[in-house]
Amino acid sequence: MVFVLFQLIGGVILSFGWIPQIIQIFRTKSVKDLNKKTFLLLFAGIGLMEVYAVSLALEGVGYAFLITNSMSLVLIVIILTLIFKYRHSAQ
Repeated sequence: MVFVLFQLIGGVILSFGWIPQIIQIFRTKSVKDLNKKTFLLLFAGIGLMEVYAVSLALEGVGYAFLITNSMSLVLIVIILTLIFKYRHSAQ
């Protein structure tokens, strides 16, 4: 139980780590210093881990992993959306 709590707290911290980047993008309307390939690779990696998290949840374990991984996936999608939006609007 304690390890599930550690995973949940750690996963929330990692997920919320993307929020300052999202806020900065909204404030500056600039993504010129962000590498699109990096975020696409992060999306692919987190997406694959999401498949694993779903399989664990279907077995009745790993709900904390599923929740925090899903949060990260949503936040990466937001960043990618902003990258595509602001890269195209700047051209």
